[in-house]
Amino acid sequence: MARTAPFAKFEWMIAWRYIRARRAEGGVSVMTWISLVGVSLAVFALIATLAVRSGFRAEFVDTILGANAHVAVYRQTEVVAGSGQYTQLIKGYEALAADIKEIPGVTRAAPLVRGQVMGNRGSANAAVDIYGIAMQDLLTIPRVAQPEQSIGDINDFESGIAIGSGLARSLGVTVGDRIKIISPNGTRTAIGVTPRVSAFDVVYVFTAGRYDIDKIRAYLPIAQAQTFLNRDGVASEIEVFVENPDEIDSYSAALLAAAGDGGYLWTWRDSAGAFLRALAIEDNVMFVILSILVLIASMNIISGLIMLVKNKGRDIGILRTMGLSEGSILRIFFICGAGIGTLGTMIGVVFGCLFAIYIDTIFAFVNYLSGGGVWDPSIRGIYHLPAELRLADVLVAVSLSLGLSWTITLFPARRAARMNPVEALRYE
Repeated sequence: MARTAPFAKFEWMIAWRYIRARRAEGGVSVMTWISLVGVSLAVFALIATLAVRSGFRAEFVDTILGANAHVAVYRQTEVVAGSGQYTQLIKGYEALAADIKEIPGVTRAAPLVRGQVMGNRGSANAAVDIYGIAMQDLLTIPRVAQPEQSIGDINDFESGIAIGSGLARSLGVTVGDRIKIISPNGTRTAIGVTPRVSAFDVVYVFTAGRYDIDKIRAYLPIAQAQTFLNRDGVASEIEVFVENPDEIDSYSAALLAAAGDGGYLWTWRDSAGAFLRALAIEDNVMFVILSILVLIASMNIISGLIMLVKNKGRDIGILRTMGLSEGSILRIFFICGAGIGTLGTMIGVVFGCLFAIYIDTIFAFVNYLSGGGVWDPSIRGIYHLPAELRLADVLVAVSLSLGLSWTITLFPARRAARMNPVEALRYE
């Protein structure tokens, strides 16, 4: 007798009849729908979670790299000769910045003067992190020069102060208003140290995309910052940007050589490494949990298929006596289970991708229904729930779902194939 080709047309036909058969006909349509919905929801949840995970990490890293130095060059603490005071300030910062710019892969090296002060306007007060920087260097900071939102003109920077939008809200100011900057390290007098107070016009308000940056940061022209902070002729650090921030460690040797004795580095990984490691652990745990969810959904296919095999015992016996091989029976029931898993996976992929693409609209609707305040940027650091749909994540979800649903289908299908036709028809 000639052997039929695997997955022949009649095998697909029989499998399709079994899948769509009503319960009165010995089918398990209700269980089929439950299995289909379960797999679809599991795949949807997996893709949505992977997209949010990727988007959150990308947004977090982008806001770090877009508004902060990829690596900062400092001087180790040393004693000032004749005064007994300690300092970390950098002398000859312009020459040092020029040497760092010559390093291959370095795109920018900018001297900064930094200090923590207090901002004031009327009765409003707020902590301010002052960054003294040259105009040409400020224009090269992506999240400040090309922010998500801004008010005013950054080209007016030399005539005033640029502040974050969160700081502007705290002080109740906008472009054109005047704010006071107060430093406790002021002028020494006979009665002690008096705070130093200066007033500046707000010329530019930026939204960098990170709550903790927008809430506290302000930029001053470097010369004014040096005068105000009593740091004439010195800088606090050299802010360095590189071509490939993910390979920041490969620049360390050259940067340390340029910094000379007493120099040390603080990279973006040093400042955010603990958070990124915690995020990676959380990502792995979520992936495992959702993979288990996919497995549980796939187990419904086994339940339905076992019931189908039991209900179709007489049909299996008749098909075997008609000459169908064990392989044909196995493939018929494999098509039943794998078809449900495949269709459920496809539906889950479609809805998961749509969720990632339209997440802003969906989240805005959820926020509206809940009355607002669902997303608190002061806790999460960024202003919205990001999602980044990656082909690799979609392929992982599809592979996991299909792999599980196809594999577990083999067990009840194999049981059906090994059913003895005589036993199946004995009581018919």
